[in-house]
Amino acid sequence: MDVYMYFNTIFSWLGVIIVVLIILGQMIKVIPEYERGVVLRLGRLVGAKGPGIIFLIPIVDKMVRMSLRVVTLDVPSQEVITRDNVPIKVNAVVYFRIVEPAKTFVEVQNYILATSQISQTTLRSVLGEFELDELLAQREKINQKLQKIIDEHTDPWGIKVITVEVKDLELPEEMKRAMAKQAEAERERRAKVINAEGEYQAAEKLSQAAEIIGRTPVALQLRFLQTLVEVATENNSTTIFPVPIDLFEPFLKYMKKDKEEKDG
Repeated sequence: MDVYMYFNTIFSWLGVIIVVLIILGQMIKVIPEYERGVVLRLGRLVGAKGPGIIFLIPIVDKMVRMSLRVVTLDVPSQEVITRDNVPIKVNAVVYFRIVEPAKTFVEVQNYILATSQISQTTLRSVLGEFELDELLAQREKINQKLQKIIDEHTDPWGIKVITVEVKDLELPEEMKRAMAKQAEAERERRAKVINAEGEYQAAEKLSQAAEIIGRTPVALQLRFLQTLVEVATENNSTTIFPVPIDLFEPFLKYMKKDKEEKDG
């Protein structure tokens, strides 16, 4: 009988200890630095608690953990018609975080889904205001505008949008071919302009060289000799030797005089 009483007392104390541990587990919560605990007391909002140890009233209080870390939200690819009527597909990424956990818990049921839907709608409406060339050249301006609009919509929910980045622009194949032709034509235009500028500069230099040679005829002879040296240095089977006409002038005069004497 005494043994039965002894074990009964032990089990009673064990039961009390277990109940106390359960109550303490419900009363004491540890909140890490990157989280806050939103406390509801009998259904009414008490506020956000933490980080550290917080105490709750069992059965009366209810706590929901809210993470304060940055959330990376991938916005699915959206069909967009630009202002110049070009159909494109575009996707983006949104970085945001909770700054007011109590407001986020009370104001919106699923803040990630709500932010995703706002981002998709804003992405379609904003990109539709730009032309294709602006979308390709003004990424930073578009990202800032998207961030500002999405942040204004999510601010009443206690959410801060940090960054919005447009990732990919998927163009139709015919548009890609047209842009490639345009880029090729632009390169050809630049090549022709550069070639024309080179011809113009070369003509100016040749004109200056002709003026110098005209003032000093000996310079032409030196140029002939220099050309001969340049040709001879190459492995050519045929060497062209430029001979000035002035060298034959005495022979021509002699032949002309001799002919006049014979005719006379």
